[in-house]
Amino acid sequence: MLSTWHGACSSQNSKICAKLSPMKKIHVVFHDGGGGHRNAALALQTIISQQNRGWQVELVQFQDLTDRLDVLRKLTGIRIQQQYNIMLQNGWTLGSTYLLRMLQMTIRLLHRPLVRLLEKFWHEKPADLLVCVIPHFNRQICESWNKVYLGRPFVTLITDLADFPPRFWIEPIREQFVIAGTEKAAEQARSLGHDDAHILRTSGMILRPDFYVSDNSDPMALRKEMGLRTDLPTAIVLFGGHGSKVMYDITERLDAADSPVQLILICGRNEELAAKLRARRWKMPVHVMGFTKEVHRFMRAADFLIGKPGPGSVAEAMVRKLPVLIECNAWTLPQERYNAEWVIEKGVGIVLDSFRDVAAGVRRILDPATLAEFRKNLAAQDNRAIFEIPEILARLLGETQNESQPAAQATVSADAH
Repeated sequence: MLSTWHGACSSQNSKICAKLSPMKKIHVVFHDGGGGHRNAALALQTIISQQNRGWQVELVQFQDLTDRLDVLRKLTGIRIQQQYNIMLQNGWTLGSTYLLRMLQMTIRLLHRPLVRLLEKFWHEKPADLLVCVIPHFNRQICESWNKVYLGRPFVTLITDLADFPPRFWIEPIREQFVIAGTEKAAEQARSLGHDDAHILRTSGMILRPDFYVSDNSDPMALRKEMGLRTDLPTAIVLFGGHGSKVMYDITERLDAADSPVQLILICGRNEELAAKLRARRWKMPVHVMGFTKEVHRFMRAADFLIGKPGPGSVAEAMVRKLPVLIECNAWTLPQERYNAEWVIEKGVGIVLDSFRDVAAGVRRILDPATLAEFRKNLAAQDNRAIFEIPEILARLLGETQNESQPAAQATVSADAH
């Protein structure tokens, strides 16, 4: 089968066209600012491979591609994505809206050099379709792609529950296809002039396929394996792939209040935090983990989640049928504040003004009537985006269902507890 853009070849493009292979090729642009963007890229690559679609998916690390234009790195010696992760680890997020707008202003100033740099890369690395799973740079990526391969699809896969306009995920560019996991995100795309053909709705946010694999393991056995008790309610504490020092404060407050709960603390790549938590003798049972790719397994042993209102953590908890206890205030990242509204709207958890009240929040979430209501509402959540997105991409590539031949979907365990 020829590439869908072989018809665009001309004498001017003959060198590019000579590089084409019969296999459809997809670029997925991501970076490591937070863990969600890499997770989304890997999830997409993994499910396409599992479904034997015959597509070649290449992950493109945006930071590596644009390092020489990283102004903050030139000034501080630290990559912008590393600065973002340091900010998250230490909770330095007050005033982050101002910092975000400063970043966007810098991107606008660097617009032309960015577009030229990206154009050169697309010329050297041809593909049939481009997917972007990062915010802020969609205008530059889309413009550069269309200069090289006009008419080839450019897709923005939003890894938040909603956009944070202006110039965050959705741009007023007619060539941009937007994959939106909520009606709120779809409405935002419409407000910027996108028509229905360019707004591609899914039933939620993309997650790794592991979260959908049927799991019949015994939660009590998993707790014993971690040195936890079988008779205590269990919370998984999760603050993204880089953890947060607030996890220590939460543990300290619950321990001091003699809360009837035990904790699975996922510290991610924050080794200093993990060491600090392990070094202290706690009255309550705790299990401390560093970075792990088995969050879905640890969620199996939990009754609810405590964490920031990150889109990944909230979406993962929904699939594993865990109510959430989250915080939303002036320190919350602006693009994550809608997630707290969504949790309240769907009735799937509790939103605190501050984790200073975490002990009271735990008591509320463990109230039998409250917990039963949350679990009923969780049962209504059915996010199948990981299986819907490859079908969307197949249509954009002009493939029929028979041509793409997806493998059978994995199934969610009927009982995620």
